[in-house]
Amino acid sequence: MTLSISPSGQACGAEVTGIDLTQPLSEADISELRSMWLTHQVLSFPDQPLSDDDLERITLYFGPFGDDPFIAPIAGRDHIIAVRRAADETAPIFAETWHSDWSFQSHPPAGTCLFGITIPDQGGDTLFANQQKALAEMPVALRGRLEGKKAIHSARNAYAPDGFYGAGDKGRSMDIRPSQEAQASHSHPIIGPHPETGIDGLFGCAGYIVGIEGMDEDDARDLIFELYRWQTRPEFQYRHRWQKNMLVIWDNRSVLHMATGGYQGQERLLHRTTIGTTPQS
Repeated sequence: MTLSISPSGQACGAEVTGIDLTQPLSEADISELRSMWLTHQVLSFPDQPLSDDDLERITLYFGPFGDDPFIAPIAGRDHIIAVRRAADETAPIFAETWHSDWSFQSHPPAGTCLFGITIPDQGGDTLFANQQKALAEMPVALRGRLEGKKAIHSARNAYAPDGFYGAGDKGRSMDIRPSQEAQASHSHPIIGPHPETGIDGLFGCAGYIVGIEGMDEDDARDLIFELYRWQTRPEFQYRHRWQKNMLVIWDNRSVLHMATGGYQGQERLLHRTTIGTTPQS
């Protein structure tokens, strides 16, 4: 097959055609796709009527399955979760804040696969922010304040029983399961090289970042939000518009992302898998 790639013209992202993901891929095709992924950070594949088996197979082309805490998998599957919103749902949009998936884990995932099943005719775009570009263009003074520092990541603000998705968050279609395990924390460098390309970038942002090692709470909070204002600027963003039967794969190590609304009164359903880390990634 002959792969064709069309860059978005924005800060990251590209569309890939000329490939049939419903069929097993050769090692050469997998290698080419992985190279495209590392270069463009977010790949979209339109017109791919995938089954759940296909989605799991494609995920394993990029790495092992990652662990998805606090959200139950769909029936009959261990590694697929449903990102679902009913037409009459009134709870806040799921994941409508900038984040890097599961950055609070000791070994955060390499990437995410998301497949569009029921797509509203308007709204529901996903925003991505290129964290390598954000670092490359960061003011020297701000970078100097971040170099060598480790951020403390935790899921407590989201998934603890008293967090945003806790016991008081009712009326959701998604099977979210808050837990005291969300109180745990792990630290990761704010600035560091991508494990496969070696390109320096930023990792994580306010939300899952709850502190900075060696800094008092007030100073850390100020620096975290100064970082947030910079790393999510419009010039670092790519806005992705969904289609039915579209697969999107993004590199969790080099982009932030967030959901958007704008489709009130319409159902939305996507199936998601997580690409785990390997020794080299």
